[in-house]
Amino acid sequence: MVGTFGLPDELLPQAPTVEITSALSATARAVEVRRGSTGMRSIVLHARTHIRSHPREGVPRPCPAVVSDAVTDAMTWTQTVVLGAVQGLTEFLPVSSSGHLRIVSGVFFGDDAGASFTAVTQLGTEAAVLIYFLRDIIRIVGAWFRGLFSADERGLDYRIGWYVIFATIPIGLLGFVFKDQIRTGARNLWLIATMLIVFSLVIFLAERYGTRKRPIEQLTLRDGVTMGLAQCLALVPGVSRSGATASAGLFLGLQREAAVRFSFLLAIPAVTASGLFSLPDAFSPSGEGLEASGVQLLVATLIAFVIGYASIAWLLRFVAKHSLNWFVGYRVVVGLIVLGLLAGGVVSAT
Repeated sequence: MVGTFGLPDELLPQAPTVEITSALSATARAVEVRRGSTGMRSIVLHARTHIRSHPREGVPRPCPAVVSDAVTDAMTWTQTVVLGAVQGLTEFLPVSSSGHLRIVSGVFFGDDAGASFTAVTQLGTEAAVLIYFLRDIIRIVGAWFRGLFSADERGLDYRIGWYVIFATIPIGLLGFVFKDQIRTGARNLWLIATMLIVFSLVIFLAERYGTRKRPIEQLTLRDGVTMGLAQCLALVPGVSRSGATASAGLFLGLQREAAVRFSFLLAIPAVTASGLFSLPDAFSPSGEGLEASGVQLLVATLIAFVIGYASIAWLLRFVAKHSLNWFVGYRVVVGLIVLGLLAGGVVSAT
């Protein structure tokens, strides 16, 4: 006869008694293959076994479970400098900074910088916004506080303060609810490349059909909330926060410069909160991105700040005389290149 594990019964006394209990059905094995920053592939095996054996009495006894911790690659200084510069260059342009960080880190470095690194370096570009619009922000905040106690102070700045508050609520709620999806599945390069191309059409249509007649003085609560809802689309890398909010403003009939200016103000609370919330995860990404040291995060954030400040000044001058359609062609080209690299197996989507 054939007994346990296909051994003949007469051979069983010569081998230890091995019993695989029903707990084996709970065994979980997951192999994660990740490409490291050096181009080599590391394999992390997570395994839990419930095999029990006792060679002497044939009575099962527990064997300790073996579980290995995930291994994340350390970020290099080259990656730090390049990705910090990419963040600063693309944060305010309607091309998606989070999408570009994912593309650059995946195509050139073979790994994902991670959603947490992206969120933290955005603190640098938001600091650039705070300094660039410091006078406007102080005026708006002061008018908002004064308007709480005096009806005579409830002018445009007071209203804009409320518009920013109400418009930030949707992205705050959705960002919290879908934070895990944003850090994982939403960073798939197939999705990012597709959104770069698809949302180019939205920007084109906004430029094509927006009347661009209303100055920022005519901004209403409906405008603010609508642009706030559009900002939620930027939770998906490849859409672009500035592209989504500015396009919404154009569809509402706002002048291009007014839409872009309010878009900058609208991003401040959401991006700042996201960066502070993600700060602990950036030091310990738990397998969802490269692991940067505190000094590297600081340097990348400072680089993003300097370049971001310059890009704000340039973009505001640019949109005063030029269409956002200049960025549409660029988005389509980059999206098609990434799709081609993915289809050819040159880069991995995840």
